[in-house]
Amino acid sequence: MTHADLGDFLRRCRTDTAPDQAGVPAGGTLATRRVRGLRREEVAQLAGVSVDYYTRLEQGRHSSPSEAVLEALSRVFGLDQAGRAHLADLAHPPRHRDTTPPAQRVRPAMQQMIASMTGHPAFVIGRRTDVLYANTLAKALLTDWTTLPPKHRNYTRWVFLDPAARAAYPDWPAVAADVVGTLRLYAGRYPDDPRLSELVGELTIKSPEFRTWWNGRAVHERTHGTKRMLHPAVGPITIRYEALTLPGDEDQTLFIYTTDPGSPSDDNLRLLALYAAETAG
Repeated sequence: MTHADLGDFLRRCRTDTAPDQAGVPAGGTLATRRVRGLRREEVAQLAGVSVDYYTRLEQGRHSSPSEAVLEALSRVFGLDQAGRAHLADLAHPPRHRDTTPPAQRVRPAMQQMIASMTGHPAFVIGRRTDVLYANTLAKALLTDWTTLPPKHRNYTRWVFLDPAARAAYPDWPAVAADVVGTLRLYAGRYPDDPRLSELVGELTIKSPEFRTWWNGRAVHERTHGTKRMLHPAVGPITIRYEALTLPGDEDQTLFIYTTDPGSPSDDNLRLLALYAAETAG
C-alpha cells in the first residue's frame, strides 16, 4: 500500500460527491461546472485545509494526515463508518506485517457448534471473504464449498463467477456491489496480501461488473441485514442475517441466517433443511 492508494481513493470520493451533497451553493461557478463532482479547491475549503495540502494528498506526495484532517474529509465526502475506517487504513497503512497473512482455521469447538445449527444456515468467512466453514444447511442454500478447490472457496468469487449465484439472488447487483465494498475494506487492512491481488486480478479479467465496481469508492462492512433468495428446490426465501465477529479469532466472521417464524420463507427453509438432511444422509 502506498500513498498513491490514498490519493486514488480521495479522487474517487471527490468525483463521486455531488456539490449540493457537500454543501456547495448552487449558482455562480456551479452553473458552469465542467467537472464531475467537486473541485480540489472546494474540497480543501470545505475541509479547512489549503489547496496545496489537499493536492499533495491526492497526488500521493504527503504522508500521515492527522485524524482531524481525515475526519474533515470524511465529513465532506459523506463517508459512513466503513468508509471512514477504510480512509484511516489507507492514510496509516500497517507496518511490519507479513506479506502473506497466516492461514486461517475455524476452531473445532466452533465447527461443532455451527454444525449443530441444523435449522439455520451458518458459515464462517475469513480474510478476502474466504469461506472457512459452513454447516449442511448453508451449503444447501448457497453452494457446497467443500467440493471446490481450496483457492475457489471464496464468497466473492462465487458471487461473480458462478451462474448459480446470480440465480440465487433476485437482487444480485446490490448483493454483488456490497461484496466488492467488503473486499475493498479488507484490502485497506491487508494491503500487501498476494492472494488478495490474485483474486482481484482474476475477477477484474473475468467479470466486467466486478471491474466497474472495484474502480468505484464504495466500502461496506457486514453487520446485519436482509436478503432475498431463490432456491431451485424450494422456491423464494427471505433471510435475515447477523454477522458476528469471533473474539480471539482474528478476521473471522460468523454469519447466521434466520427467517421470520410462520412465514412462507420459514416454511421453505424448513423444507430445505429436510432436503439437506436426506441428501447428507
